[in-house]
Amino acid sequence: MANRLFPLFLMLAAPALAGDLAGADAVRAAISGNTVQGGMQASGAYTEYYAADGTIRARDYTGRWSIEGDAMCFAYGEDPATCWGVRLEGSSVTWVGDGGDEGNGTILSGNPNGF
Repeated sequence: MANRLFPLFLMLAAPALAGDLAGADAVRAAISGNTVQGGMQASGAYTEYYAADGTIRARDYTGRWSIEGDAMCFAYGEDPATCWGVRLEGSSVTWVGDGGDEGNGTILSGNPNGF
């Protein structure tokens, strides 16, 4: 992997699992208008701002996010969207796919990095 950050879910394509996942309203309330900073098993560290208009902004890339059912979906460039279950615990988020927990992060209020 190069030194630059890769889009959060670019290398991941697993669908979300059921379980103790947050519902759509809880995910939207926690994520929209905030930044998540963390790491993914397949692609490493990330920091992304999830604007209320559905755009994703990061240091050197952009994308789109949406809520479909109870999953959060991510699309970067021309790649199709991938969707993940979301487990929320306070300011912590866990991204859940077929393999179980695939990544995690901390929700930071607003856009502290100015993306």
